[in-house]
Amino acid sequence: MPLHLLSSPAAAAKLAAGLRGAPLRRCHSFAPAPRHPDRAFLATSLSTAAAARSAGTAVAAAQTKLGVSGKKQVLISLSDKTDLAYLGNGLQGLGYSIVSTGGTASSLEAAGVNVTKVEEITHFPEMLDGRVKTLHPSIHGGILARRDQEHHLKALKDHGIGTFDVVVVNLYPFYDKVTSGTISFEDGIENIDIGGPTMIRAAAKNHKDVLVVVDHSDYPALLEYLKGNQEDQQFRRMLAWKAFQHVASYDSAVSEWLWKQSNKGEMFPPSFTVPLELKSTLRYGENPHQNAAFYADKSLSLVGAGGIATAIQHHGKEMSYNNYLDADAAWNCVSEFDSPTCVVVKHTNPCGVASRQDILEAYRLAVRGDPVSAFGGIVAFNTIVDEDLAKEIREFRSPTDGQTRMFYEIVVASGYTEKGLEILKGKSKTLRILEAKRSGKGMLSLRQVSGGWLAQESDDRTPEDITFTTKSERAPQENELADAKFAWLCAKHVKSNAIVIAKNNCMLGMGSGQPNRRESLRIAFRKAGEEAKGAALASDAFFPFAWKDAVEEACQNGIGIIAQPGGSMRDDDAVACCDKYGVSLVFTGVRHFKH
Repeated sequence: MPLHLLSSPAAAAKLAAGLRGAPLRRCHSFAPAPRHPDRAFLATSLSTAAAARSAGTAVAAAQTKLGVSGKKQVLISLSDKTDLAYLGNGLQGLGYSIVSTGGTASSLEAAGVNVTKVEEITHFPEMLDGRVKTLHPSIHGGILARRDQEHHLKALKDHGIGTFDVVVVNLYPFYDKVTSGTISFEDGIENIDIGGPTMIRAAAKNHKDVLVVVDHSDYPALLEYLKGNQEDQQFRRMLAWKAFQHVASYDSAVSEWLWKQSNKGEMFPPSFTVPLELKSTLRYGENPHQNAAFYADKSLSLVGAGGIATAIQHHGKEMSYNNYLDADAAWNCVSEFDSPTCVVVKHTNPCGVASRQDILEAYRLAVRGDPVSAFGGIVAFNTIVDEDLAKEIREFRSPTDGQTRMFYEIVVASGYTEKGLEILKGKSKTLRILEAKRSGKGMLSLRQVSGGWLAQESDDRTPEDITFTTKSERAPQENELADAKFAWLCAKHVKSNAIVIAKNNCMLGMGSGQPNRRESLRIAFRKAGEEAKGAALASDAFFPFAWKDAVEEACQNGIGIIAQPGGSMRDDDAVACCDKYGVSLVFTGVRHFKH
């Protein structure tokens, strides 16, 4: 599936130092409109203009400003009219004549700005319910004409067309419309802007002569620039980049919406665009020598989907690259459980999981599952953190010595009471406190490989979605089967090869990331200790061998029930081995690899 990269992480880091808030998007041929642009780069660009001045270029610029019509003209057509009066009055004060359309013209007139309406330029009325207003040579000729080409200027003069020096346009709120609730297909189509993108693209292409602005937060920088001699081409180029990105973002939303309207149930289009909006630059990446940034995915499919990307940070240091990875792993895991649950994660692996009606007890059990790993980890709750739980988090001592207060990088929960949040903030100035919405299901999962991307459906299977089929002579008791389901759900979130040992809705030990399953099993048993006797063991994939291997070791260590997908050519050996030791064996038929 063709995915085209429009900006790399290195480019993002470089540009973030300038136009930081204008969302740099990695687009896979992926991109809503810029929402939180920073003026840092644009303002800095103004200061470079003086160094670039020369008498010759100043004269040429002055001649260009007057254009064919002998006056400086601005074209304004806005859906989002934020700060329009400020812009209009500022431009008028600089001697610019303003040409505008429909509601924008009315708003400018109400603000005391003199306006020439587009139809006075085109000598053609707005028609087709507003679909045709600016699609006219008198508009686009004035935008696209190159001022350094005599035959362009002659053509304008012959047809009585004036030039535009500035184009200020933003687009119909398509993204907001189609994500605001139920919308008919016809209404969605009517909210696709045609004239706006055409003007933006035309002005951006001819940015050497025409300034194009799509974001109201750039109005102050624009007015400052217009007060000078306007020779800073970098300023113009950045506005042009932003304009094309604005249109690309818009088109990505339209494309995604139309695909879903036209291809119900088909998850993988021949090509698609993922709109990534720069949320923050990070101190560094996975390691200090790597630059990094964090992007929010603005795809229509992720609106209201929850997850760490949209989490609210109430307190603590800024999030790091590894913080995001670990918090995501913890939140995805804890979101799987319906009953009150605590999950502790270290290096993206759950090292402690416990479910209890008493969330305080669940927290204690989750930490005790592996207190050494839990120290410096991430703690996640699928419940509200109240005053009592906050106190327990703040004061709980490490089970390893009974004295050291547990230290965490992050606490993430579905919510906090006012008092609970206040208490948690008192634990540490650096503790990151996140509030997140439960992660959605049915999402498209993307992962980068060298030169391409892998796409797959998210792994949403839960124990309720599958059948645990008994293969052994001894059928599991009800509590054993419940333990197996709990262990199996935990194993889903452990890196392969994954083994989880659990009992009474509590993870006792886990082995993760080992090249062979037998080693993961041994690690899990070392952590579980004597509590493993009678417990459930879940494996993310089948056991390739049984005798004198992982299955027999598990039986000899006193495990009560084993849950695995099955599918090995030696499944019969696993059944026979469990029968020999009186262990229940259930097949899930579902593998849970996690790489």
